[in-house]
Formats: sequence, structure tokens, C-alpha cells
Amino acid sequence: MARGVTLVTGASAGLGVHFARQCRERGDELVLVARRKDRLEALAAELGSCHVVAADLARPEAAARLLAEVAGLGLEVETLINNAGFGAAGAFAEAPSERLLEMIDLNVRSLTELCRLALPPMLGRRRGFILNVASTAAFQAGPYSAVYYATKAYVLSLSEALHEESKRSGVHVTALCPGPTATEFFEVAGSPDGRLARMATDPKAVVAAGLAGLARNKPIVVPGLMNKMTSQAGRILPRKVLRRAVAALKN
Repeated sequence: MARGVTLVTGASAGLGVHFARQCRERGDELVLVARRKDRLEALAAELGSCHVVAADLARPEAAARLLAEVAGLGLEVETLINNAGFGAAGAFAEAPSERLLEMIDLNVRSLTELCRLALPPMLGRRRGFILNVASTAAFQAGPYSAVYYATKAYVLSLSEALHEESKRSGVHVTALCPGPTATEFFEVAGSPDGRLARMATDPKAVVAAGLAGLARNKPIVVPGLMNKMTSQAGRILPRKVLRRAVAALKN
């Protein structure tokens, strides 16, 4: 019989490292996935009981090849943590098209494909866990990070729908929506010294909240009181006010 494992994408940095550490602490056997094999191997050496798969999930068919490789090892994905993703700061009209499309491929297409491939076997076993990392960015439009905010709105919407479809089957699906978090995200996005970067919170607490919410089968987890308040601002404030607020934070 295949052994159940926890698969963490984007495991070489940021929240992915903390997901790997906290899942290993609770005894999970891990499959760590990212582009940078050297970082994955260093993390695997630290944690033990890890399988390392170097893959660029933004490439076509990468998700299917990944899960085929996992199955070839005699493993099955019991917990899928879709953490891989990136953002970019700047005006939409000035951004390289290739970079924006790569963001959509990783943040949206790959995540969707991994969910679609992993979910049916989970439903068949009547057990499984999918945690999709969205963001508080999912709750409003994001001038000067337009595509990133849009991709996270997609992740939130997809996750909520899958949660509703799966909740009576024994399969848990949760969207984790952190606010600004102290990881490499802002350096990759090109805004390491921006206002949002200065508001960043502890990634360990974010990961712990996400895993706890997934265990309880919560549809959405928003860690932190301030993030909970801002995520609900759209119920009170007009959307134009939120758009202008986000734009002001970016400039």
C-alpha cells in the first residue's frame, strides 16, 4: 500500500520552509518541491524523512509529472500544501508580459492542476487535506500589484468552492489568507522596503494558524486580528476606498 505523505510546494523559502518544519514536527513524511534543489536538500538534511523534487511548477505539465513521480515512489498525497507562488510590484502597463503570465501559471494554473489531480484519490479514500495559500490580497483589488491580487482572489474562490463540495466526504479544503508576512516575498516582488514589508508579521504563527484551521476544516483562515479586520473591510467600505488605500500603500 502507498504511504501517505504531506507535499509542500514552494518549500525552499518563506512560508514553505515553516510548513515543512511544522509538519515534520508533528511526524509527517514530507515531499518537498521547489525549483532550487540545493535549498531543498539542505532543508531535507535538517528535517529527515523527506523526499526532494526539484520542479518549476510554472511550466506546462509540471504538476502532473510531479504527482506521477510521487506515485512512482510508492507514496500518495494525504496532505497537499499549495504554497508556491510569487508577486510583483509595479504598474500593470509597465510589467513584462512574460513575468505576469508566469505568475498566473504558478499561482493559478499549477495550483488548480494539483488540486484537480490530488482531490479524486482523497475523495475515494474519504480522507485528505488541501491547504491553498491565498492572501488578504484576495479580498480586494490591488493597484500596482494587479495580477498578484487577482490570482489570490482566484485561489480564495476556488478553495471555498472545493471546501463546500468536499466537506461531507472527509476531505478538508482550506484557504489560508495571511497578511504581509516576514519572508522573502517582498524581495522577489521588488518592494523590500515598502510599507507592506514594514508591516510584516511572524511566518511561524501564520503557518501554525493555517495547519490548525485545516485540521478543523475551516474554509478560510485569516491569521491576526488586524488582518481579520482588513479582510472584512469590503463589507463596510466602498470598493473605491479600498482600491485607493491599496494604491497608497504601494506608493
